[in-house]
Amino acid sequence: MIGRIRGTLIEKQPTEIQVEVGGIAYEVQVPMSTLFKLPEIGEAVTLHTHFVVREDAQQLFGFIGVKDKALFRTLIKVNGVGPKMALGILSSVDSDALVGLVLNNDIAALVAMPGIGKKTAERLVIELRDKIKDWEVAGGSPASAGAKASSPNAASAAREAETALVSLGYKLPQAARAIASVQKDRPELASSEELIRYALKSMA
Repeated sequence: MIGRIRGTLIEKQPTEIQVEVGGIAYEVQVPMSTLFKLPEIGEAVTLHTHFVVREDAQQLFGFIGVKDKALFRTLIKVNGVGPKMALGILSSVDSDALVGLVLNNDIAALVAMPGIGKKTAERLVIELRDKIKDWEVAGGSPASAGAKASSPNAASAAREAETALVSLGYKLPQAARAIASVQKDRPELASSEELIRYALKSMA
């Protein structure tokens, strides 16, 4: 089991990054909440990781915070929720917000997330409520931290953002509408990561 890695960030894109450790580059799947908090390319990074081994693949999932990792592990224990869906959930809302949605029985907000139907949302509330009721919820929202990376221009940033949202499970028309709406309301946003962050907030 690979529980944590520390190395040099050599590549990052939604929702996969590469971290070089001792000459070996590890491909790590990360939620958007972690991607927003990563340092610049070439800088050191430490991630708390969860290693998934299947017959057809081996995947390493990484998280900036221990709480995010713990919540990911809790999510994938829910019947019908796999690593990809769990990553999509943690990309749509930060850990504290998700805990709040579950404790408040907010089925509608959970259904708005990619790949989650009403039955899955109800199952999440039922199975997670007792497991997370004692978690301390911070006052701030970790996902509100901005990213410094920039895209060459608005069009390429929009394409990158749409691709990222589709990879999280959103339909392309839905992703395109969300990104277009964000660009209209916030024309000053220059990076794909900023567009993704605001689009996820608008769809939550």
